[in-house]
Amino acid sequence: MGFKLGEWYVLYVRSRHERKVEELLHENNIEAFAPMIKTVKQWSDRKKTVLKPLIPSYVFVKINSTKDFSKALSVNGACMYIRFGAEYAKVTENEIDKIKILIGTKDVIDVKADFQIPAIGDIKEISYGPLSGLRCKILENRNINKILVSINSLRLNIVATIPSSFLQQPVQLGY
Repeated sequence: MGFKLGEWYVLYVRSRHERKVEELLHENNIEAFAPMIKTVKQWSDRKKTVLKPLIPSYVFVKINSTKDFSKALSVNGACMYIRFGAEYAKVTENEIDKIKILIGTKDVIDVKADFQIPAIGDIKEISYGPLSGLRCKILENRNINKILVSINSLRLNIVATIPSSFLQQPVQLGY
């Protein structure tokens, strides 16, 4: 069928149905993850912090059986699995963990997903905090740093702002 059991796949869902699809998948005992980020909405008379999807219309689904693969697609709001050519888009457990850490860290702000790969930037390693050990690409430097964490299997980049003090040169391994 083109998928492997125990892997994370990307389910494309109707616009603004990410949380609902995630809830329905959990109700069907299917592990799912729809990364949400806090953002401030500005109206003319007030500001409000709201949750919005990091990657609009995407829900990550862990497929543990052939039945899960079909059941996930039959949930109200689910449209199709994302594919790259003949292959279903897969995301590793490590990449899912990176996204969870990134969106769950209070010192990391301005988190955005970007499907474009930047051409320039230094590679750094985060040396402090819960993201310690993560390599990233610097996009900006003004006492704060915009970093890029690549989720290669999705051809996706996640951009966030972290304090400069969190960064160091990565250790070069001589092979």
